[in-house]
Amino acid sequence: MKRVINWLVLLALLAAVVASFAYLQLDLASVLGNGGSAQMADYAARFLSPDLSTEHLRAVGHGALETLAMSGLGTLLAMLLGLLLALPAAGRFGWPLQGAARLLLNALRAIPELVWAALTVLAAGLGPNAGTLALALHTAGVLGRLFAEALENAPPEPAQAIRLQGGGQVAAFCFGTLPNLWPQWLAYSLYRWENNIRMASVLGFVGAGGLGQMLYTTLSLFQEAQASTVIIGMLVLVLLVDALSDVLRQRYVRA
Repeated sequence: MKRVINWLVLLALLAAVVASFAYLQLDLASVLGNGGSAQMADYAARFLSPDLSTEHLRAVGHGALETLAMSGLGTLLAMLLGLLLALPAAGRFGWPLQGAARLLLNALRAIPELVWAALTVLAAGLGPNAGTLALALHTAGVLGRLFAEALENAPPEPAQAIRLQGGGQVAAFCFGTLPNLWPQWLAYSLYRWENNIRMASVLGFVGAGGLGQMLYTTLSLFQEAQASTVIIGMLVLVLLVDALSDVLRQRYVRA
């Protein structure tokens, strides 16, 4: 019986794949045949000779710094906004504010960064300002929810001990709850920074500045050599940020 069910599942998956090809009207013969594969290989080969001229490398470096600044500032703003929303979302100020904060956090993270970028470009204009706002708004929804869940699961005993000694709620939170939470909050923030550095490279496709906008421009003009250099710059930037994030995590989180 179990073997029959497995075969039925495989047949259903195969039928779904065939139905997808039929519904989308994909014609692989026209893509791979009639010289299509040779054209794709020739197009890919043009990316193997990146433009390493001084002027273009300087432009890529400027775009990389812009992308780095967008991701860093966007993550920092998201941390602050997420923390402000996490406190009521964790029920620290009663259930009405808890429901409103959770609804706002859900709305912020439900809208993807690219959609936020398209909206902020209309409000703030083309450039890195729109990308920074887009990253901050979406990431605030994600970090706020993570911060709130960590706050709900934090042990209450240290804060209760401080209040029993006559300390106020602010002192109990800062000295009793926060020391147990900040390594976890920092780990969440570093992880989101790693994600934002990648997303910041993509937001330029909707005019949000950085390396993404350079890549969109070079691809639109069929400048494969210049686009290849931009892609290499993206890879180097992501690797450097990942390494820096790992160092910070080793020093301040795992220690």
